[in-house]
Amino acid sequence: MNVNIVNLGTMEYSKALGIQEALRKLRIEDKIDDTLLIVEHNPVLTLGCRGKVDNILVSDEFLQQQGIDVVKLNRGGDVTYHGPGQIVGYPILNLNNYDRNVRGLIWNLKEMFIRLLREKYNIEAYGLEKEYTGVWLGDNKITAIGVSISRMVTMHGFAFNVNTNLEHFRWINPCGFVDRGVISLEKLVGYPLDMEEVKRYTIEYFCELFEVNPVQMSCKELKNILEERAYEDKKA
Repeated sequence: MNVNIVNLGTMEYSKALGIQEALRKLRIEDKIDDTLLIVEHNPVLTLGCRGKVDNILVSDEFLQQQGIDVVKLNRGGDVTYHGPGQIVGYPILNLNNYDRNVRGLIWNLKEMFIRLLREKYNIEAYGLEKEYTGVWLGDNKITAIGVSISRMVTMHGFAFNVNTNLEHFRWINPCGFVDRGVISLEKLVGYPLDMEEVKRYTIEYFCELFEVNPVQMSCKELKNILEERAYEDKKA
């Protein structure tokens, strides 16, 4: 089974969210194959459907001065930070192709980073269940995971701290935790990583865990698909 791989580069969160929503509609209608979007975002805070505004520790005025948006979402989880140096992945998958297994989806998303860290960097991480969903080293999270599912098609996904500015996490209680922290791959290995190399590893392990074949799709090809859909919607 194939999965389209699209590297969006650096993109504003709201624009990437619109792309996800459009692709999910296309996937529900079976007009596009499963797709994985890989992207970095400019600094932004996202708040899950059960998130608490109190877990944002800085004022609205501070966020406005920094040009930081707060985006409320329909995914699980609480407040999360996205920013440069963080690999964010948005799998648009039809779970009918994966035994309709939601727990298996989350397990795969965690396991891909556990294996990547162990096999590429000799770092032992682990995954936890329920409110601690994600990939951890001790009490520090290195990968946040939060998905939503509609008509068995997923969106949202994971955020892997590679060269992320960890100081920005001081703006929030990450994922709502006051007794746990965050960590980056850069912090663990002691030097900045080549982001494109780590993106390749991320795609490699995603395809391995989900047992799919990667098909590279350019941003131009993706744009053409979305423009064609917008034109059809306008005619209808």
